[in-house]
Parts: sequence; C-alpha cells; structure tokens
Amino acid sequence: MQVKGVVSDDVTIVCVLSACTDLGALELGKWLESYLERKKIPKSVELCNALIDMFAKCGDVDKALELFRQMSFRTIVSWTSVIVGLAMHGRGLEAVSLFDMMIEQRVAPDDVAFIGVLSACSHSGLVNKGHYYFNSMEKNFSIVPKIEHYGCMVDLLSRAGLVKEALEFVQKMPINPNQIIWRSIITACHARGEFKLGESISKKLIRSEPMQESNYVLLSNIYAKLLRWEKKTKVREMMDLKGMKKIPGSTMIELNNEMYEFVAGDKSHNQSKQIYEMMDEMGREIKRAGYVPTTSQVLLDIDEEDKEDALYRHSEKIAIAFSLLNTPPGTPIRLVKNLRVCEDCHSATKFISKVYNREIVVRDRNRFHHFKNGVCSCKDFW
Repeated sequence: MQVKGVVSDDVTIVCVLSACTDLGALELGKWLESYLERKKIPKSVELCNALIDMFAKCGDVDKALELFRQMSFRTIVSWTSVIVGLAMHGRGLEAVSLFDMMIEQRVAPDDVAFIGVLSACSHSGLVNKGHYYFNSMEKNFSIVPKIEHYGCMVDLLSRAGLVKEALEFVQKMPINPNQIIWRSIITACHARGEFKLGESISKKLIRSEPMQESNYVLLSNIYAKLLRWEKKTKVREMMDLKGMKKIPGSTMIELNNEMYEFVAGDKSHNQSKQIYEMMDEMGREIKRAGYVPTTSQVLLDIDEEDKEDALYRHSEKIAIAFSLLNTPPGTPIRLVKNLRVCEDCHSATKFISKVYNREIVVRDRNRFHHFKNGVCSCKDFW
C-alpha cells in the first residue's frame, strides 16, 4: 500500500496492529504508532483500543496504561483491554483496582470484563477476591456465569494449589465442565503431585476425546513423572497409531524489523555455530551463579547428562543466545513462545537475566514472565 501510494485509514491500521499483536512484534507496533502521527490519521476509539491491546500483549503494558489514561472517551472494550493486559502481566492488584474504578465510574461490566478480572485474580493468587467477583456477577450485575467464568475459577483454585477444592467446585457446577476445565485440573495435579487423580481424569478425557492429542500428552507426562516408562511409551505408541503428534515448542523474537523463529534443537540459522557457542557459555556462567538443571522436566528414560543436554536445546534458550549475540548489552530481550514455558527454562532464564544484566520478557501460552536481576514477576511458576 505504501509503495503504491495508497493512504491507510484507521481500519487498515487496526488490521495491521492485530497482526503485530499475534506475533508479539512490539517494534513494528511502535512504528505504526509513529506512522499514525506522521500521517495525521485520526485516532478513533477502536484504533486506540487496538493500540492498547497491541502494547499490552506485546509486553509493554505501561505504554498501554498510558494510552488508556490519555483517552477522553472510553468504551467497555478500552477498560477490558487494559484489565486483561494487566492480568497477563501478573499485575493482579492493579487490574482489580481498575475494575473497581470502572464500576465506580458507572461503566457496567460485561461478561468479558469479568473474564479479565477473574483471570487477574488467578495469575496473582487472589483467591478471596476471585470468589467475591464471581459471586457478584449474578447477584449485582445479573450476568449468568458462562463456562469461561467457571473455567477461570477452576484455574484460580488450581493455581493456588487447592486441587481438591477445584474438583469440588467442578462437581457442583450447574453446567457440564468442558475439556479445558478438566485439563486445568490435570495440570494442577501434575504440578502438585496428585498423580493418581491426574491419571484418572486423563483417562476419562481420552475416552471422551480420543482424537485430542493434548489429552495423551498430559497422561504421558504423568507417567514420566512417576517413572513408569513402559506406560508412557504405550501412550506415545497410541498417539502414533492415531497419527497424532505433540506440538513442537517454538520461540519467536523480533530483531531489526524481522521475526525469527526457533524450535528445539534448531540449527537452521546461519549463525548456528555462534549461537551454540553462546549457549555453552550461558550454561557455564549460570551454573557458576548457582543454577541447577531441573532434569525431571525431561520426560525420557535417559541418563542425567543426556537430560541436561535435552534441556539445553529448548527453543527459548536458543532464542536468548541469538539475542545476546545480536543486541547491545543491557537492552531488553522479548520472546514469544507457542507453549507454556517449562520449569527448567523458567529457572535458567532467571539466572541469565542476572548474569547478563538483561530484562527478559517472555510471552508464553498463558501469560507474561518478566525476568529481571534473577527474579520473575510471576507469583509462582506453575
């Protein structure tokens, strides 16, 4: 469009901002904001909302808040975009405060706003607040909770380690729980050592959804934690027979207006030799600082040395090494991962942020992790 001299309008920019949001392309999103100023394109409410959503989901939630505060007129979408953004970044107290402010200003929350505030409570461990908002939906606002709201509550209880309470909540639900809710409980069982319960629910899920690969992966991971390698192998064989494969982990990074994607064990990049040398250096330096590999995360029946090597090849470690090689010292590193970050990479990234004096922002499937000076913003890893 630019080459042909076609002038963009706010609808065009909203579409491109949506693409930036999906990719986590913050620098391109910033360029689009400056493009708006240069071309004097009027900032409609929809365009402002898209900018807020982009900044929040690309890792700069403070900029999203700044834009929100500058708006003279806000819709429920404006409020919800910021609340959801704060929730993703683990800033639950701020999200809750904003939700309360919205109600004080007589902006009626909708069901999406409640998903945002319940998600904020979940990511920040605000169990009592979560119960309060959930109960207020029907009582104060005549909004009948949907399956997504029940899912948020199960996630809240599960993340807080209240697995039995989460199960009781599910059993008392007036609507049938969906598979996402059951998978939340299985993940909690895996994290909290409730392996028998997790195994039982996983088997039920497989019976009800025989072609959903994530059900088999959950059961396989439980058997690996229990060191039942024969049963784990049988589950993987069942997946192969049905033609199902585990989704490979990948990590994207934006650098000099280009997106780079790495998968586990990736050696396709033309800097591959330097990247792996940097990874070797990273491994030595963080071990010297106190890092101990979490080899229980490697769900294979191999020896400890091989497990360390398998962890070392995870996609986010490759992306971090690539970034350390290609960005100035002290500058932030921003990554987007397609799956949930594993416990070992979470631990290693904390040490990398301290050893190399870098802020590392990781957007995974569930939320943002801000690593700085050896600490992560998330309340609890799982």
